[in-house]
Amino acid sequence: MADRVTVIGWDGSPLTAAARSALSAATLVAGAAHHLALPEVPPGAERVRLGSVGLAARRIAGHRGTAVVLADGDPGFFGVVRTLRAPEHGLEVEVVPAVSSVAAAFARAGMPWDDARVVVAHQRTLRRAVNVCRAHPKVAVLTSPGAGPAELALLLDGVHRTFVVCEELGTVREQVSVLTSDKAADHTWRDPNVVLVVGGAGGTGASAAPWLMGHDPAAGTLRGWAGPAEEEYGSEGRPGVGQDPTLRAVQLARLGPRPGDLVWDVGSAGGAFAVEAARFGAAVIAVDADPAARARTEAAARRDGVLLQTVTGRAPHVLESLPEPDVVRIGAGGVPVVTACADRRPERIAAHATTRDEAEAIGSALADGGYAVETRLLQTVGLDPADWTERERSVVFLLTGRRTTGAP
Repeated sequence: MADRVTVIGWDGSPLTAAARSALSAATLVAGAAHHLALPEVPPGAERVRLGSVGLAARRIAGHRGTAVVLADGDPGFFGVVRTLRAPEHGLEVEVVPAVSSVAAAFARAGMPWDDARVVVAHQRTLRRAVNVCRAHPKVAVLTSPGAGPAELALLLDGVHRTFVVCEELGTVREQVSVLTSDKAADHTWRDPNVVLVVGGAGGTGASAAPWLMGHDPAAGTLRGWAGPAEEEYGSEGRPGVGQDPTLRAVQLARLGPRPGDLVWDVGSAGGAFAVEAARFGAAVIAVDADPAARARTEAAARRDGVLLQTVTGRAPHVLESLPEPDVVRIGAGGVPVVTACADRRPERIAAHATTRDEAEAIGSALADGGYAVETRLLQTVGLDPADWTERERSVVFLLTGRRTTGAP
């Protein structure tokens, strides 16, 4: 095992005295090509190109001597320190940090970043990173080859954002470009780069003086979940059975929307479910055939300070052009919409029915689509607290489909 491992962050500025001292004593130096070309690297030290950090960690663990790992920015912030400290390598490290690339990017843009989300995008996580950009007004994306500004822009189709693309920060080739997201796909970008995705700020949900790192989707005007739709979300008149707050609460619990998810709300009506799913930090596309429903949903989103996308059109046909969902709530459309949604293979689907025959048909459609089906009969009775008389009653079948392992 290496006698000592020092991880040095580099942001393009001259190395500190501590960093130079550690490098001068190194018998092994690991880093990217531009790190290994630094004049402070001892000519007699073994040099390891830092491609796979896991492979490099094994080389370092087997090295007898003093090892130094060079990394861009703060190596403890989405960096190599996590891998080097993994139990299987048994390495104890000292860290000499530098300014992180995220902090540097926001500094170049002249923007605060205590209210920003930070995500890492590579080919496996790109879609989830894009969903965070859909759901939040300020996101820093640490990109990788094949998951850069152009790919982000293509997957954000239909959602307007401003991109601040920071290429090769801290080097003589540093360049900062500001453009709209629809233009980013037309460029070839140099690696490494950081993309700040900004825009679409919600209404009253954003705090002028944040106290918690990252945008807080639950910091809007409402407290609690699944309140009466006609009071909190502006539904006109008495809401239909699909808008019952108890049904909505159970649907949210079964679907479990979370950051990185894309939620379809098909038949969004007044936007009650769509807004509450967005409050969990998920990206939401609210679909309804009624243009008035779209207006109500957008008004509810502004009022509670969340971001979501609305689409006017009749399902199932309108769903064909939408990006892949993680969870789906179906408020209207019956079996044809259930079948179309199951064909897109989300993890979970929630639907409801008002009759047993309709519930059986929806359950069969979910099962045929490769989903394990849970069915519940929900009955809620609203009472007048003055004399405990019944004010309203709702009886509905709730059906939830969970995609089974190995399903096509």
